[in-house]
Amino acid sequence: MAHVISEECIACGACLPECPENAISEGDIYVIDAEMCTDCGTCVDVCPTDAIGPE
Repeated sequence: MAHVISEECIACGACLPECPENAISEGDIYVIDAEMCTDCGTCVDVCPTDAIGPE
C-alpha cells in the first residue's frame, strides 16, 4: 500500500532525497506516485509536519 501526502505538507523538501524510488513530485503540496511507492516509510520518518501516512 502506497503512502500519501496530506494537506499538512509545507513543501519543505525533506522527503525528496529520502525516497529511494524517486516517487515524490514537488508542488505546492508534494505528491507520491502510488505505482512507484514501495511503502518503505523513509519519507514518513523525516516529515516535520507528519503529513505523510498510509493510503
